[in-house]
Amino acid sequence: MELALAAFSLAPGLAVGSFLNVVAARVPRRRSVVKPASACLNCGTELEWRDNVPVISWLLLRGRCRSCGTRISALYPAVELATALLVAACVLAFGLSARMVVAAAFCAVLVAVSAIDLTHRIIPNRIVVPAAAIALAAQTVLSPSPQWALGALGASGFLFLAVLAYPAGMGMGDVKLALLMGAALGKTVGVALMLGMLLALVPAIFLLARHGSKARKMGIPFGPFLALGSVVALFFGGQLLDSYLALMS
Repeated sequence: MELALAAFSLAPGLAVGSFLNVVAARVPRRRSVVKPASACLNCGTELEWRDNVPVISWLLLRGRCRSCGTRISALYPAVELATALLVAACVLAFGLSARMVVAAAFCAVLVAVSAIDLTHRIIPNRIVVPAAAIALAAQTVLSPSPQWALGALGASGFLFLAVLAYPAGMGMGDVKLALLMGAALGKTVGVALMLGMLLALVPAIFLLARHGSKARKMGIPFGPFLALGSVVALFFGGQLLDSYLALMS
């Protein structure tokens, strides 16, 4: 039953992903996400309905605008597909419940933030701060516990100290993203932070090996790695934390 519901949720997940593309394209430019209608960022031609079908339109157009031929980033279908898969995973993991809604909304914000950070190298306050407040309220209502507030304060405080120690390594946007992560994940936020930092080491080591000392001046967006760590923690954080504590005992 849950597998069928998860499969059914793919279509609305794709639609949410399509909207997240609008958010990622317009919020950094401080434009409304409601109007005007979607249009090519290069020529301004309004998109027809057939050019606005998630994933499929990008494939049929071979990743180019129908009007001007400008290449459309593969990030667009990636956002749509990732959102659909994450929504389906939330349905599969938590069933049709309020917890599923909170988890799916958290994943949607993570996808939007990752797309914006990859494209613009910023994490907008207009997204993460309200999302953190909503996540904290929702999780506290669903599972009354101080862990959500402590997770938010602990995670953001940890990255704030990291910013003070090494300002070139990350920014305050990452600190506010950690606030959201802690509010949504509670005690498993430590798993998300650890995984995020370990994953970020991969491109850092690659840049260091390729460019040597010059790599220190080549920043990489940290938000997507924190988001990926958060997704793993959302679904497997409890098991990973228990395994770690058992190993240490």
